[in-house]
Amino acid sequence: MDSPHPITIRVGISACLLGDRVRYDGGHKHDKYITKTLGNFFEFSHFCPEVSIGLGIPREPIRIVLEGDLSSPVQRVLGTKDTSKEFTQELKNCADAQQEWVANLCGYIFKKDSPSCGMARVKAYHNEHPTRKGVGLFSSQLMSNNPLLPCEEEGRLHDLPLRENFIERVYVYHRWKQLLSGGLTAKALITFHARHKYLLMSHSQKAYRELGRYLSNIPGENLDAVGESYITQLMAALTQLASRKNHVNVLMHIFGYLKNKIDGDDKKEILRAIETCRIKSGPLTIPRTLLRHHFRKHPNSYIDNSYYLSPYPDELNF
Repeated sequence: MDSPHPITIRVGISACLLGDRVRYDGGHKHDKYITKTLGNFFEFSHFCPEVSIGLGIPREPIRIVLEGDLSSPVQRVLGTKDTSKEFTQELKNCADAQQEWVANLCGYIFKKDSPSCGMARVKAYHNEHPTRKGVGLFSSQLMSNNPLLPCEEEGRLHDLPLRENFIERVYVYHRWKQLLSGGLTAKALITFHARHKYLLMSHSQKAYRELGRYLSNIPGENLDAVGESYITQLMAALTQLASRKNHVNVLMHIFGYLKNKIDGDDKKEILRAIETCRIKSGPLTIPRTLLRHHFRKHPNSYIDNSYYLSPYPDELNF
């Protein structure tokens, strides 16, 4: 069935999360939230590195072994039964070999705890003792090759702030790719920043000030380098979870555009919703929805063009 949302946002994903039977035991780890909800908005490119490097289905499991000092260990991926079988370099090479299609993605969802795909805290053995200091060899190499690419593990997507952060970054990166496809100009870059300014402010006041200064005097040459530096700083700032304090600050800034447009009762309703957010007992969707409602009645071109009140489709808020 066709997606009701025509914008195509390509996201990579560990194949087992879509129900592909590629696990070492011949099973899968189908995630219904990914397929039933995110699948309405994202076009998934599924991939299993362990199958790609020639491991069969079913197969002997692999595991991460740490060598040297635990503060900066060397990671190797070995067979669990036959430790003479090593797959470390094969998994790194596999990530390198996918660069052509991965470069077209706007995000990647990895399988947690996997010795090939886990992003962090993967079980790893040091002197035969289990630790949680491992990182999947395929995922780490892929992320190193694509430092701007928003990445997350499927388990963390069930945590609301982490899920919102990942989805927001995917949409920002998608919009950046759209900007580049139309040709980067100084005007387009400044417009892009203006539309994302409040999103950035909710994540990092420091980055908001620094990027504002950075774009205040764009040189007439080498614009590609300026754009690359800008998006690198922006995506790094967005990986920081937006704080409740910063959200309240942004909401109050936006509310300021309405103060002389709405009556006292409407002002009180909005301020109560913002205060409820401040004390962490209410969702951001309530003040955002109220503000959007009033801006429909009292349009403001700057706020209308800002992404903060609608960073992504409403259906992804839950």
